This record gives sequence, C-alpha cells and structure tokens, in this order.
Amino acid sequence: MIEDSCGFVLIFLLTIMMAIPLGRYMKKVYNNEKNILDFLKPLEKLIFRICRVDPDQTMNWKKYLMALLTIQVFWLVFALVILLLQGKLFLNASAIPGMEWTLALHSSISFLTSTNLQHYSGESGASYLSQTAVFTFLQFVSAATSLAAGVAIVRGLRPDSAPGVGNFFSDFLKSCTRILLPLSIIVAIIFMFLGMPMTFKGSAKVVTLQGDTLNVARGPVASMIPIKELGSNGGGFFGANDAHPFENPNFEAFIVHFIIVFLLPVAFVFFLGYFLNNKKFSWMIFAVMTAGFVLLAIPIVRSESGGNPKITALGIKQSAGNMEGKEVRFGVNYSAYYCVENVAIPAGTVAAVHDSFMPMSDIAMLIGMQVDAFYGGLGTGWINMFIFLVIAVFIGTLMIGRSPELFGKKISAGEMQAAVGVSVLQILVPVALAAIACFVYTNNIGGSSAWLSNKGPHGFTTMLYEYITSTAGNGSNFAGLNNNTPFWNLTTSAAMLLGRFVPIIGGLLIIGLMREKKYIPSSLGTLPTDTYTFGTFLFAVILILSVLTLFVILMAGPIAEHFLILNKV
Repeated sequence: MIEDSCGFVLIFLLTIMMAIPLGRYMKKVYNNEKNILDFLKPLEKLIFRICRVDPDQTMNWKKYLMALLTIQVFWLVFALVILLLQGKLFLNASAIPGMEWTLALHSSISFLTSTNLQHYSGESGASYLSQTAVFTFLQFVSAATSLAAGVAIVRGLRPDSAPGVGNFFSDFLKSCTRILLPLSIIVAIIFMFLGMPMTFKGSAKVVTLQGDTLNVARGPVASMIPIKELGSNGGGFFGANDAHPFENPNFEAFIVHFIIVFLLPVAFVFFLGYFLNNKKFSWMIFAVMTAGFVLLAIPIVRSESGGNPKITALGIKQSAGNMEGKEVRFGVNYSAYYCVENVAIPAGTVAAVHDSFMPMSDIAMLIGMQVDAFYGGLGTGWINMFIFLVIAVFIGTLMIGRSPELFGKKISAGEMQAAVGVSVLQILVPVALAAIACFVYTNNIGGSSAWLSNKGPHGFTTMLYEYITSTAGNGSNFAGLNNNTPFWNLTTSAAMLLGRFVPIIGGLLIIGLMREKKYIPSSLGTLPTDTYTFGTFLFAVILILSVLTLFVILMAGPIAEHFLILNKV
C-alpha cells in the first residue's frame, strides 16, 4: 500500500507541475494575449464569419446566459435525431438499431450536460456515427460550455466597472480550439502508441486458445477517450469503461488516464490566480480542494485495502484487499485512487465496479459527488466553489461585524438568495427523486420490483447514487440497477438538467448582480479571502452545507449497511 500511495503522490505532483504552466497559458487565451496557438486566428475568424457572430461584442450576464442556453437546444435536437435514426444511417458496421425514445432523450441530455450517465452499453447500443458525431462531439462542446461559464464568472470578479462578463461564443470557441482540441490530439496519439484501437471497421472475429470464436467489438476509441477524461466527461466507448482493455490497454495508459482527468480542473485553479492577479487566492482554493480530496481518499483506500469483514470471518485471507469488482491488472489501491479522483472531479470514469465497494467507500463517493467542489468538473467545479465562497464570505463577515465584500464588491440579499437557492437545490433534487423512486419501488408500480438486484440499505444506496451522480454531473454507474426504463431515463434526465444549469444560472446571476455595484478598494474593514484562515472557514462551511445535510440520508443507506456488515445491528 505504501508503494502504491507513493506512486499516486508522484502522479499527483506531476499533474500539478503540468497544471501550473497550463493555467498560465489559459490566462493568455482568455485574456486575448499572444500565445503559441495564435496561428488558429484565421480559422476562428472564418467560423465567426460563417456563424455571423461578433466575438468582440461584450455581453452582460443575461446575454451570456441566453447564448449559452440557446445553443444547447440545437445540440440536443441534433443528438436526439441521430440516436433515434442511427439504425438507418451510415457508419453502422454492426447494424445497431435506433434507440428507444426515452433512452435517446436520456443519452442526449446526459452527454449535453457533461454527465455521461450511460443507460446503454457503448459497443452494442451506439453506432460509430453516434459514438463520433454525437457522443464525442457533445463531450467537446459540453466541456467547452463548462469552461466558458467558469471563465465568465472569474472575469466578473475583476476590479473594474464594466458590466460585461465577456463573449460566450469567443470563450466557447477558444475553449475548443486553443485548449481541448490540441490536448486531445496529443493524448490520442499517445493512446494509439500504447495500443488503443482507432478504426471504423466492424467487430473482429477472434479464435481463442480453446478454439472458440468470438466477435470482439472495436472502433474509433482513441478519438473519444481523451476528451472523455480531459473534459471531465466520463462516457466510455465500451460498457466496462476504463476497465476495458481497449480503453485502458496497460498500466502506462492508466497513468495517462490519472493525469488527464486531473489536469484541466487543477489548471483552472491556477488560472484563477493568474487571471485575477492574486496567486494567494488560487493557492488558498487549491488547499481547500486538496484537503477535501484527501479526506475523500482516506476512507475509500482504507476500506478497499482492508477487505470485507464478512469474508475475513470465513477464515479467508484478503492480503490483496477487497478485490470484488476490481480490475486485476490495476489492483485494489490504484482502483480506489482512481475512484476518488473521479468522484471528486467529477468525471465519472470508472475502472472498477462501484457497486462492489465497501459501505464506507460509498459514503465518501456520495459526499464527493454531492460537494462537487473538491476540484470538481472543468469550470463547473469552480462555479460550485464560488457558490460556497459567497456564502462563506457573507457568514464570516457578519460574524465579525464587517460588511460582506468579495473582490471589492458588496454581497447583499440578492446574491445570498441565489447562492443559498443553488446550494439547497443541489441536495433537494436527488433526495426528492430518490424518495419518489423508493415509493414507486416499494409499491411495485409498473413492475418496479425488478429494478434492484440488491435489497435493503444497499438497494437504497443504489437508487440514491443514481440521482446524486446525475445531479452532480458525475455519470458513474453504481450497477445493480435496471436503469434503462422510462422511469429512470426520464427522472435522471430531469436531475441532470437541473444539476447542470441551475448552478450555471445561479453563478452568472450572482456575478451579474456584483458587476452592477461600485468597486470598493480593500481596507482594514475588509475580510481577506486569500488567507488560509479564511480557507479553513470556507472548508467548514462546505462541510456544514453539504456533508452534514447529506448525513441523515446516508443513515438509511451506506451507514446502515456498514453496521450490518459489522454485525452491530
């Protein structure tokens, strides 16, 4: 375990070393400074000219939000049509039929919102056209949308009197051409060299050593996986996701997966410091996020490496830890670390079956997804942290008798109402939907008694996990749930839409209200927000608002299951 922990720490430090210069580069991109990819300007101008967009026109928060939301509708319709008709379209070597309408709607919304919760199996449920033109495409544009929204809120914190927060179309296109696409090309080349397939041919017939003939699914995998990880998406080409040998050919590829999932969310934190010219603030945010990440890692790694007490009671040694549902190539510890990383980001990529993790691990997973600010998704993780930041500043300044201010702008009732509303809705949506699902299940409405393969507290955890992963934009699958039904397709679609756009709307609303106020230079009466003392208070606020709120719900699921395993109840 010590060797694996040291290995993960080295991967983490390597990621930080890459993220710091990348954050500086992102500042140049979004601040319209000279950078190494300026040769793309003619292409960007051509795209703007074709789309009849003026990238130099500054938008206020309302216009920025309207542009962001409007373009989502076009992408949703485009994706829905292809998924419904994929059986009759080209690039369908395996003759996969069109999706049922609720599954098509769910899949379109899932990838549009950067959740990538898959109620279908990639190799058997989606044609090559759907994999590339829909899912890979949506993973790019959804990540670019998240990045643009996060940048707009950062830009709104600058100490100037301009009402605008930038231009959505400019931020969006630069996110694609200057950041996501170049990095994805580099990573795709690395993956192909490491053995990841990239072909439009159909399934390959393989004769095994036993003489059996198998049809092995393949496809344009290397073009999809980089943006899956870099964009905090998580939707796999294959149903087994990163546990599949074509998505994760070897341990070298696994290390690349570790790095690129972390890279851009961590780089965004350092981008904060460079863009706002306040590196102390970005390091404070980084410290809070890292502390949360470590606290998530401890119970997951310890629980999985310790094994299952029920198996130990049978006299079976578990020197390798809880290997149920784990990929043998990677072992328990790296599978656990990868789980921590992907519930914290949250990318939702999996290399092990989360349904097989121990209850204490389930608790950490649910909390990590619910908080969604310990690094969090690309751009959206910062938005969630910004919501917590506003609440912490308001509470902290009132506790010491000072006027609430953040970066020289007053925080009043409007900003607090929006921040609290977003925070409450983030926990209300999954809990309310889980309650509805429990009612439907216990009353066997529409044959719902066949939903779960596990009963009791674990079954409740399974349903709660489905809604929390949807609301948080994580998209990882707990398994053990028959989720490809109209009920689950439609209710999780609602959770994904609310979880995706409510924080973006709330964040832009808050920054819009702040931009309307006069800038006030900091003074002795200003609460400093770039100190580690304030960081400690911010961390406490996050724990109170998210962790303790969720604790009562967890009592009915993983906490109860934990005591059942220990024979305490």
